[in-house]
Amino acid sequence: MSFEGINSVHLLGIGGIGMSALARWFGHEGFAVSGYDRTPSPLTDELIAEGMQISFVDELGTIPKAIVDSPENALIIWTPALPKESVQLNFFRGNDFQLRKRSEVLGMLTSAYYTIAVAGTHGKTTTSSLVAHMLKSAGKPVVAFLGGITQNYQSNLILGDKKSKEPALVVVEADEFDRSFLRLHPNEIVLTSVDPDHLDVYGDEQQILAGFLEFVKLVDNKGRVYIQHTAAQRLGDEKLPRVSTREYGLRSSGIRAENIQAKSGSFVFDYIDGKQEIKGLELFIPGFHNVENALAAIAIALDHQISEEQIREGISSFRGVKRRFEIHVNEGNHVFIDDYAHHPEEIRACLSSVRAMFPTKKLTVIFQPHLFTRTRDFAEGFSESLSLADSVILLDIYPARELPIEGVTAAMLLDGINTSHKVLVEKENLMRHLDQASPEVLVTLGAGDIDRLVPAIAAWMKEGLNRYAI
Repeated sequence: MSFEGINSVHLLGIGGIGMSALARWFGHEGFAVSGYDRTPSPLTDELIAEGMQISFVDELGTIPKAIVDSPENALIIWTPALPKESVQLNFFRGNDFQLRKRSEVLGMLTSAYYTIAVAGTHGKTTTSSLVAHMLKSAGKPVVAFLGGITQNYQSNLILGDKKSKEPALVVVEADEFDRSFLRLHPNEIVLTSVDPDHLDVYGDEQQILAGFLEFVKLVDNKGRVYIQHTAAQRLGDEKLPRVSTREYGLRSSGIRAENIQAKSGSFVFDYIDGKQEIKGLELFIPGFHNVENALAAIAIALDHQISEEQIREGISSFRGVKRRFEIHVNEGNHVFIDDYAHHPEEIRACLSSVRAMFPTKKLTVIFQPHLFTRTRDFAEGFSESLSLADSVILLDIYPARELPIEGVTAAMLLDGINTSHKVLVEKENLMRHLDQASPEVLVTLGAGDIDRLVPAIAAWMKEGLNRYAI
């Protein structure tokens, strides 16, 4: 595709996981890339090291002079997560700049390439990363815009070989927030789940189902849709597009997994789709939900003429995505796993898998709720899913883009949690509390800034293991 006349790209919210992938793509294509974000992070540190000019002060004086002086040669990309009162955003809106949402730019990109779009209220980051890895490891030219940092490539952007004579396959994570995914131009779609979420945007469950149904109908007449079987039932099979639509899932009669074995660091399973069986696949990102995600990736790989041998290699070599069932410690009687789960169904899937892997060990969970609206809307579901643990430690709500809502706090989840031990702890007191708790299997959950605590928790547990060994 062409961005004729553009030589500078400025991203507002450049430190976001989706925005930073776009920033990296533009940098790779030779554009001068700059941006603003509210706070520094390891990701913005990486972008700066890659040559991007980033400011953490929302002032006009921090915008590169080349952009201010030549608006006709600049592209400004912004995210809806940006506050409406943003100084830079309002400056660009009030002057003659080409201003585009992230979803619009992704839409432009996907209109120019064969695109595989992965959507769903959960599972899309791991599934899109798996799809991209399977294709790339088999030698296919791939460009992937992902919602997480892959362990294999240490990036949220995967790039193919520019010298390849084959046209690139674009794999993109399709975000339902703000109905962004409706701007894409997919040739193939994976739909992992349609559980209610983002009710602050959609209003109710029926509206979010209608949004996903509108999305799957974007696929062209020659395209393919891979849809998780529960999602297909909820959308209504009769409403799905009359293209090549295939259902997958652990309980599906179509594409499915059998003979699943949960090990301490992997899951082994057989892939079956009615036409082909691949036995004894080993996936080193544990979890029943990840086996289900792998089914979609394998089906796509087969439809792109990737061999069984290449599929085995792609599955076994995939190392997952940071903060998606990421095992930091697995030694002796002590385990520490970190996961991005921030929806009741994601928490249920994660903890059920941990239980299967370590059935005799005490399970302790640290959960940081994300958003006041989500905590309010799904309070009962959060309490129910957290009850799968033996001990629950709650942190305060991470507000992200929201202002507080009266009466909505993390403490409102406590009464509904049915465990022997449950407590609300301030972040600054967490390590002291863990010293007293001595957990065997510890899981951190949440989409806020709980990830900032992960290195300290991992170091604390490893230090404890060293003490025990003396």
